[in-house]
Amino acid sequence: MERQLVGIINDHLEATRGYRAGSSEQKSWKRSLPVLARDLVEAGLGKLEMLIEYQLPRTSKRADVVLAGTNRRTGDDLYMVVELKQWSSAELYEEDETMVLVPGYAQAVSHPLRQVQGYCDTIVDFVGALGGDADLVRGVAYLHNAADPDVEDLYELVQSEQTRLFTKTRRGGFLEHLRGSFAPDAGAAAADRLLDSHIRPSKQLMRLAAAEIKEREQFVLLDEQRLAFDMVMHAVRRAHGANSKRVVIVTGGPGSGKSVIALSLLGELNRQGRTVLHATGSRSFTQTMRKVAGSRNRRVQNLFKYFNSFMNAERNEWDVLICDEAHRIRETSVNRYTRAEQRTGRPQLDELMSAAHVPVFLLDEHQVVKPGETGTVATITGYAERLGLRVERVDLTGQWRCGGSEKYEEWVLGLLGLAAEGPAPWTGDDHFDVTVAETPQEMEALLRDKMAEGYTARISAGYCWPWSDPRKDDSLVPDVRIGDWARPWNVKGDRSIGTAPPSALWSTKDGGFDQVGCVYTAQGFEYDWSGVIIGPDLIAGPEGLVTVRGENKDPELIKKTVSDTQVDRHIRNIYKVLLTRGMAGTVLYAVDPATREFLAGLVERKHG
Repeated sequence: MERQLVGIINDHLEATRGYRAGSSEQKSWKRSLPVLARDLVEAGLGKLEMLIEYQLPRTSKRADVVLAGTNRRTGDDLYMVVELKQWSSAELYEEDETMVLVPGYAQAVSHPLRQVQGYCDTIVDFVGALGGDADLVRGVAYLHNAADPDVEDLYELVQSEQTRLFTKTRRGGFLEHLRGSFAPDAGAAAADRLLDSHIRPSKQLMRLAAAEIKEREQFVLLDEQRLAFDMVMHAVRRAHGANSKRVVIVTGGPGSGKSVIALSLLGELNRQGRTVLHATGSRSFTQTMRKVAGSRNRRVQNLFKYFNSFMNAERNEWDVLICDEAHRIRETSVNRYTRAEQRTGRPQLDELMSAAHVPVFLLDEHQVVKPGETGTVATITGYAERLGLRVERVDLTGQWRCGGSEKYEEWVLGLLGLAAEGPAPWTGDDHFDVTVAETPQEMEALLRDKMAEGYTARISAGYCWPWSDPRKDDSLVPDVRIGDWARPWNVKGDRSIGTAPPSALWSTKDGGFDQVGCVYTAQGFEYDWSGVIIGPDLIAGPEGLVTVRGENKDPELIKKTVSDTQVDRHIRNIYKVLLTRGMAGTVLYAVDPATREFLAGLVERKHG
C-alpha cells in the first residue's frame, strides 16, 4: 500500500507540475506519511483530509501535508501545516536559534519552526478564501524519529499556534494537540474550499519596499530564503564579535527571492542600528528603489548605491554591503567620467569585498546580458578565498516569479537552448499560463483584459529596432513597428514624457504599459502578466532557436570586440530575462512567421 501511495503521488506531481521525485523524497513519503496517518486514526480523526505535497500559492515550495477539517471550538474551517522530519538528532548552528545542523547534511538548514511559520504565513497571505485570518491556519513540525534529548536545543525557539514542535517522545502530546484542534468530522469540504480558492495577485516587490525598510518585515521568507537571511544575520553577529570578515553568496534563478531577501536584510539591519547599504549594477533598479522605497526620505534613498560607488570606500566602512544582482559586477568601476587618479585598474570586486565586514552577493549567472559583466560564484569565491575569508553559500531552489512554476523555468531554458534537453512542448501548469499570440494586437488585447481584472502587465522586446530620442514636441517615436502596430520604447532618461514614466520606473509606475520595455528596464522587476516580443534576432532553425547577430541593435552587442559566441549567449540570456518577469503568465509573440509557427507548435492555443 505504501509503495502504491508513493507511485500515486509521483504520478500526480509529474502530471500537474512536470516533476518526478527522486529516491530520497520517495523514501521520505514511504516512511513519514503512514506515521502521520496512523496518528490521525488513533486520535479519532481519520476523516480529516491529508493534502499531500500541497503547493504553496505563488511559489514552487510544497508543504509536506496540510490537514483540512473543522475547528473543534468554533466550527470554522481549520488547516494545519505539518512538516515531517525524519531527523533522529539535530542541534543549533553555533548557538543560533534560527539555524540547525543535522548529521549528514552538508550545511546548516533553517529551524523547522521557521520553515512551518513561513508556510502558514504564505497560505494566509495568498489564499483568498481565508480572508487573511491567521486563526484558520496552524503549523506543526513533527520529528517522528527523534527523541527529546537528541533535539533539545530546537525547543529554544519560541512556539505559537503556528509553530508547534513534537518528537516521538511527545507523540502523546501531538495526538492531544490534534484532538484539541480538530472536530472528528469529515474534512473534504474544507479541503475543497482551500484548493478551489481564488489566489490573490502576488505582493509586488516595489509596493512593499517602503514599509519593509521603514517599519517592519512585510515579506514572507521560505526555506532557503529564510536560511539565506539567517545566514547573513548570523555572519554579522560573528564578524562583529570577532572583528573579522565573512562573505555570503546567495544564488538563485529569476523569482527565487534574491531581492526580497536583500530588502528584508536592509530593513532588519537598519532597525538594529547596523551600518548597511544596498548596491546594484542596474540603474533602473537602483533609481526605482530610491524613488519608491525611499519615497521623499533622503536618508532612505541614500541606502541605495551603484557598484561603482565604492572606489574610495574605507576598509570595513560598513557592517554589511548587500550586492544585489551581483552577476552585473564589472571588471573595474572605471567609466568615461572617472578621474585620472582613480584609474588604478583595481577590480570592482575588490572594492565591494573590502567595503564591509560582511559583503553579501546575490546573483543568477544566467542573467549576464552585457559583455564585461563578471559576477560569477567561482570568481567571487576564488577572490574571497585568496584573501583568506570564510565563504558561506546558499542556493535558492524555489520559485516565486512565474507563479512558482519550476516547470515553466525549465521550459524556458530548453526553449532558448540554455539547457541540454532543448525545446519541448509546454504541457501546462495549474500555476502559470503560457499563450502564443498571432499578432501584436492580440497580445496587447489579452494583456489589457488582464489589467482590467486588476493585474499588472507590461510588454517587452528584444533590442531589434532603433531607439530614437524624443521629438521636438516632447513626444516619443513609435520605433517598435510590426505591420500596422507600433509603440515607442520606454523613455531613455530620468524624466517623464507625457504619460510615459521615467526609464527606471517603467515596470512599476502607471503609464508603462504603453511603451515597450527593453531588458535593461525589465531586469530585476516583476509584474503579473508579461508580454514578450521575440524579434528577428532569434528565429526558428532546424533544431531549435538560432540567433541572428545582424538583427540586434543593442550598442553593447554590435561592437566588433564582442565575439559571435558572446553575442549568441547574451541574446539567449536577454530573452530568458524577459520571459521570466511574469508572476501569473506570459504571452509570446514572434515577429518571424516561422518562429511564430514553431512556438505555436509547442504551446497549445487557448481560445476565449
